Amino acid sequence: MGFGEGHVPSGYTFVIADDHPLFRGALREALAGVGNVAGIHEAGDFESAKALVLSNEDVDLVLLDLSMPGASGLSGLISLRGIHPTVPLVVVSAHDDPVTIRRALDLGASGFISKSASMEEIRSAVRSVLAGDIAAPTGIDLGVERDPEISDLIKRLQALTPQQTRVLGMLAEGLLNKQIAYELGVSEATIKAHVSAILQKLGVDSRTQAVILLSKIGSDPLPAAS
Repeated sequence: MGFGEGHVPSGYTFVIADDHPLFRGALREALAGVGNVAGIHEAGDFESAKALVLSNEDVDLVLLDLSMPGASGLSGLISLRGIHPTVPLVVVSAHDDPVTIRRALDLGASGFISKSASMEEIRSAVRSVLAGDIAAPTGIDLGVERDPEISDLIKRLQALTPQQTRVLGMLAEGLLNKQIAYELGVSEATIKAHVSAILQKLGVDSRTQAVILLSKIGSDPLPAAS
């Protein structure tokens, strides 16, 4: 999708998910400066962010903080990708080291914005993602994944379907099969089939092991910038 004179076409709807009101305000100001916007929704915790994405079919872009109540690092990104696989997700984080940026992009983020970015850098990244490109901080060598276990896990997570990814996220929240079935409006048998497929693709024997595996990339403290 192209842009006239560098502006976002009118009618775009954004979701800002960050637990700091002042930073949400800064992101709102940045988004307002990229062009005519139909709406900007804000969430201060991960549950609210999920609810906004679920209830707004017209969301065009989500800006997601990795460290907010209810989200454990990159597992929050994985969960939201499962809910709305076609909506671009841009991670916004103070943890802007190459490892975190690379893993976020590998797990489906359409962009990464450092919390130290300027207003114009934020606007430029948003414009790039809305145009269908991947936006990452310039001047950073993302390198390659050096942890073979994490590299294997990322490949296994990439093999999950959107629905399987969403179910895995709900397993990580501690929901039972019948609760997941109710939330997704499908039968419990369907959820059992999804869980079996998830376990097979992740190479584990139980839902507990699947959640533990997910935590290795999701809830461990994000590496600090060097």
